[in-house]
Amino acid sequence: MKKGTLLNSEISYVISKMGHTNTLTIGDCGLPVPEGVQRIDLAVIKGLPEFIPVLKAVLNELSVEKIILAEEIKDKSTDILYNILEIINLTEIEENKKIDVEYVPHEEFKEKTRSSKAVIRTGEYKPFANIILVSGVTF
Repeated sequence: MKKGTLLNSEISYVISKMGHTNTLTIGDCGLPVPEGVQRIDLAVIKGLPEFIPVLKAVLNELSVEKIILAEEIKDKSTDILYNILEIINLTEIEENKKIDVEYVPHEEFKEKTRSSKAVIRTGEYKPFANIILVSGVTF
């Protein structure tokens, strides 16, 4: 469910259509977008925009009850993982609710993106900088 304002009209539109348990994926520049899933391509050049600022902007709009990450992020992109978990922790405090964290193998992660309402492609080039956001409710 939509929470605030966002400048990107495509992202804002997708969030406005999200219902409870719908999913939205934010990915690095290498994450494949499944056929039939809306691609919102923000990538300009390598590293622009980075994953973390896009995640923060989306979380300012979308109520999230769970995130899904690739298991491999724990070994391959610990800095990104640390930042994600820190942002999720702050979001939990601000919204006074728990956000579950699930880890799955990367191949399973890619399969789960097939049910996303959209995949937002960033310019991030660090491995496994991908997240599936499971929509919550605002009440």
